[in-house]
Amino acid sequence: MNKQIFIQQIQLGNMANFSYIVGDKTSGKAAVIDPHDETDTIEAAAAKTNLSIGAVLLTHGHYDHTGGLKYYADKLKLPVTLSADEYFLYVPHCTTLSRVKDNDRIQLGSFTIECLHTPGHTPGCISFLFEGNLFTGDTLFVDAVGRTDLPGGDAATLFKSLQKIKQLPDATIIWPGHDYGSVASQTLKTLKLENPFLTCKTQKDFLSLAG
Repeated sequence: MNKQIFIQQIQLGNMANFSYIVGDKTSGKAAVIDPHDETDTIEAAAAKTNLSIGAVLLTHGHYDHTGGLKYYADKLKLPVTLSADEYFLYVPHCTTLSRVKDNDRIQLGSFTIECLHTPGHTPGCISFLFEGNLFTGDTLFVDAVGRTDLPGGDAATLFKSLQKIKQLPDATIIWPGHDYGSVASQTLKTLKLENPFLTCKTQKDFLSLAG
């Protein structure tokens, strides 16, 4: 991992959510990914670094990944990034919201974060690729994948998104949106061998497993 990047994973809430602080140590600039409503904990973690949180990135719009917007967007007025394809029911109401598409890039200090459209859990799920680290939200967990039975979800679409993720380098580190696994993060190489949903070779096999 590049020594100039910073990644902190913070588990919050009764659904084992992960919020993340990611940053550029050289510039001191940082962003928070999927801020849980326990923002005091996130801010306490940020205060221990030399980084300043200046933006919010949302993998999708479900409430357990957007609760912190009352603080970061409404109070601090930080810019918020969400997919342009997100389901209208899951689009948060904040004046600082901007919408991105697949392959758009976000500048973070001297680094860029690439937005990969990975729908299926919701129509607008984004995975954020940052220097060999992929923040997958509820698209992909260590031992499972996101559910597709909520409004806007689609299992066949999720299968296609997983095939897209599988094309990334094996050394890519997967950082999920929940602690639903034996470890908190893992390389894509290992997940391709051990996550049963990634080992499915056909959409039919995946749909059978996903129910």
